[in-house]
Amino acid sequence: MEEIKKILIISSDKNLREVLNFCFDGWGYEVFLRDSLIQDITPIKKISPDVIVVDVHSASKAQLEICHILKDEFTTNFIPIITLINKRQLKRQLLNLKYGVDDYLIKPPDPLDLRVRVEMAIKRAQYSFYATPLTGLPSGRIIEEALKDRLKKRISFSFGYVDIDNFKSFNDVYGYIKGDSVIMQTAYILYTVIKRFGNKDDFIGHIGGDDFVFITTPEEYKEICQNFILMFDRIISFHYSPEDRKQGFIITKDRTHKIKRISLMSVSIAVVNKRNPSESVNLIEISERIAEIKRYLKSIPGSKFMAERRNRHIDESLTPQIYKKQENSLDSYKPLGQILVEKNVISSEQLDEALRIHWKRGVILGDILKELGFLKEEELKEALNTQTSNL
Repeated sequence: MEEIKKILIISSDKNLREVLNFCFDGWGYEVFLRDSLIQDITPIKKISPDVIVVDVHSASKAQLEICHILKDEFTTNFIPIITLINKRQLKRQLLNLKYGVDDYLIKPPDPLDLRVRVEMAIKRAQYSFYATPLTGLPSGRIIEEALKDRLKKRISFSFGYVDIDNFKSFNDVYGYIKGDSVIMQTAYILYTVIKRFGNKDDFIGHIGGDDFVFITTPEEYKEICQNFILMFDRIISFHYSPEDRKQGFIITKDRTHKIKRISLMSVSIAVVNKRNPSESVNLIEISERIAEIKRYLKSIPGSKFMAERRNRHIDESLTPQIYKKQENSLDSYKPLGQILVEKNVISSEQLDEALRIHWKRGVILGDILKELGFLKEEELKEALNTQTSNL
């Protein structure tokens, strides 16, 4: 059953309150009405509305401080606030409000226009609340809803769980800033691979930390896993120092303070396939299957993936599908940024700044470096020629 949305409407205009109450109540919302704004946000917290509509024209400047208070409060800052503004006072009122609102409409609003704004604001807020700040990818509830939707529609799908091996040790040795770069790089690789080898409606999520998920179709998951591992293994070692990269491990201490050699990061991908639309399965069962495969994969060194295929006519056993990387190809590859740093064309700090923009925007790294003024066209061409000749 779909959850009923709550809307709080604050206006001293009685006619407006009645019209909006009639419309939104008819559209299935739970409507709460207030004729004025107060400094105490406790009543609003008790209501816990999904969206707040404030009639700015009928409120005093002092009353409008409530918008700032709501946005400064941790438990309410995610609630979208839509204001209704008098057209003649538009600029002045928007400047007074500053960052206290998310959207506005000219008063009197068309109820249908307001409904569209309300629905869009709620969706943005939900995505933002359940998205991982570092990567911007959906997490938690949105991942569950994506799975539930496919289960409800009884369609075939493959659910993949991506886990970076030895990430914690890397984070402990190199620090959280370098660790964040690995997470962002991994998210970008997964996005790139899904976009190229997956389907239009495939889903990518970030559970948190070094754990990612994707939902695709049984026909595509193998190619996605293989190409993701290929890209990951090619690039991820360059997050290490040249010394650690050459020796193939880092030295750290375990919980008992014993010195240990930890291999460079690899990746494990556990996949559950739901091929038969009539097969009855739920989120808990999928989670349990994924956990079982992950435990097995963690005992195998290097990057690998495995699909759970029990209860299928094709294979009655759990069989690891380990992707063996081509060492010669990997050893000869160097990312563009690494080449530019080694040639002293750009600094490591400049590369880090450009990479974060590259991962977030998906724009070619060379273009980002030129846009930031770190690189000239001739230098870019020379680095690309070096990269090609190495391969």
